[in-house]
Amino acid sequence: MTSEPADSGIVIVGGGLAGAKAAEAAREKGYGGPVTLVGAESHLPYERPPLSKGYLMGKSEFAEAQVHDREWYAAHNVDLRLETRVESLNLGARTVRLNDGSDLPYGRLLLATGSTPRTLPLPGADADGVLTLRTVENSDAIRATFGPDRRLVIVGAGWIGLEVAAAAREAGTQVTIIEAAAAPLLAVLGETIAAVFTALHRAHGVDLRVGAQLAEITTEGGRATGVRLADGETIAADAVVVGIGAAPDVRLAAEAGLDVDNGVLVDASLRTSDPNVWAVGDIANQAHPLLGRRVRVEHWANALNQPAAAVAAMLGHQFAEYDALPYFYSDQYDLGMEYIGLADPKDRVLVRGDLDSREFVAFWLDDEERIRAAMNVNVWDVVDVLKPIIREQIRVDLDRLVDLEVGLNTLG
Repeated sequence: MTSEPADSGIVIVGGGLAGAKAAEAAREKGYGGPVTLVGAESHLPYERPPLSKGYLMGKSEFAEAQVHDREWYAAHNVDLRLETRVESLNLGARTVRLNDGSDLPYGRLLLATGSTPRTLPLPGADADGVLTLRTVENSDAIRATFGPDRRLVIVGAGWIGLEVAAAAREAGTQVTIIEAAAAPLLAVLGETIAAVFTALHRAHGVDLRVGAQLAEITTEGGRATGVRLADGETIAADAVVVGIGAAPDVRLAAEAGLDVDNGVLVDASLRTSDPNVWAVGDIANQAHPLLGRRVRVEHWANALNQPAAAVAAMLGHQFAEYDALPYFYSDQYDLGMEYIGLADPKDRVLVRGDLDSREFVAFWLDDEERIRAAMNVNVWDVVDVLKPIIREQIRVDLDRLVDLEVGLNTLG
């Protein structure tokens, strides 16, 4: 038997993938009390990766991104409240104040409020035609700018910026990327692997400007017409997509008095500084039991998998910790990749395969030559082989590691 929360039940704040998976986990783990899921959007909870991948390219339908259909919530007695905003939390009274002025009581509270795109503190940043990507409506608006003879400027060469660029180019759009760093993804992957993405996008016709500083978004009649760089050059565009990262949405947590520092601080079981409140997904700055340090990553895998661990902890399950390695994936043109683990981009990198043909596995090694992270590019079915090597900090023979004649499954 598990100990269940108070009769006022579980309230989940955030109507995305993490919120839906938390409701699912509560029922799968046998909790029979009230479950309420509060989401600000009008849509059923959905996954966000397709917004910059298949859905943005018109290759998949929005319904495919939805976690469950409407009937699932009814069948599992989940009180789904869409188009509903949480204005504040009262931790002492264990209530959530909704935007209609009502108070919703909870026995246990799960925060899954996600993140919000960062904006540019520059002239013209609020003009029409300056777009960010977070919601399905954002994705629709960006896709509407694609097409032959259309010009798109993307500010930022992170994962979102690069995926939008790939989708835009495949639709025939003229694309310019403005990136302040010396290469795309430099702060994530380091110089060697970042160079792969530089070559990839330039090979597909992207005008990639690295080491570039943006001075303003130019406008006419309140609408973006392009950008002006710090050196005075102006680049014309029909729209500007800003992809300079996202900030964890911690307003509710901070105003309620929960401990916040680069996200909501949570322990290994994803519990916050309040014993009745948990946090998952983009906002969770977790004391990671495997990595031995605090980790906050804005990846789909956390939103998918953390809720089950948090709900298990809510229900009093023993050893309910979240110790999965960070994981993410990306698809750009003919390049598909997966990344497992968490490395410092300055770590030593070894490559198994060929960078130029974009078919390889890269390994990031710590000072003791143990693998901290790995990224497979157009090489498949290796993540499950690499995961235990990274988790268990197994020392491997580095010559064998990069030898294509040696099977990865023989290294552990």
